[in-house]
Amino acid sequence: MVSFAVSSKLQSKFDFYSKVHLLNGMSGAEIAQQMLNDNGIYDVKVISTPGRLTDHYNPADKTVNLSEAVYNQRNAASAAVAAHEVGHAVQHAKAYQPLKLRSSLVPVVSVTSGMSQWLVFGGLILGAASGLGFGYYIAIAGLVFMALATVFSFITLPVEYDASNRALAWLKTNNMLTQQEYAGAEDSLKWAARTYVVAAIGAVANLLYWALQVFGGRSRD
Repeated sequence: MVSFAVSSKLQSKFDFYSKVHLLNGMSGAEIAQQMLNDNGIYDVKVISTPGRLTDHYNPADKTVNLSEAVYNQRNAASAAVAAHEVGHAVQHAKAYQPLKLRSSLVPVVSVTSGMSQWLVFGGLILGAASGLGFGYYIAIAGLVFMALATVFSFITLPVEYDASNRALAWLKTNNMLTQQEYAGAEDSLKWAARTYVVAAIGAVANLLYWALQVFGGRSRD
């Protein structure tokens, strides 16, 4: 419920600041390219990717992927998103440790996160049906996978906040935006960051719930 509320608020913020057009007339793609150049990064490409709010930085092929609206539009929301994604490219170029750690966990978490809850649930059912310890250990494996996803969500927090701070600092230092435009970009990134906070809290709550099911059930046996 909280996650939905924050996501809805983020969407409304981006819709609102998409109407705050930039005085400098620069598109999101141009903002991104300028920030890359100003940071001495010339081996990263800025490309357009389909979808809405699909913006991301890919360290594997060094691309700043901007959704079609962000790539083409010239408003405060596009400037905020574009600069934020370049913030990740700057992190990569400067070997920012939390980003390196998160990137190393991506292959593992992408595989384990989808099956963790099923393992816990299946282990509990198997344990209840057979009365054997095998189901319990399957559930424990699921909890370990779930814990990895939770750790990943918390590592993501400093990565995202730092990228936003780098973006806002660059936008302000280089006078890229007017005061009103900057306020819109700052507010947009603030709400984007809150979605990651909510996700991290949700991951902890989910882990605790299933841990209680596993260990609570074990103690009753």
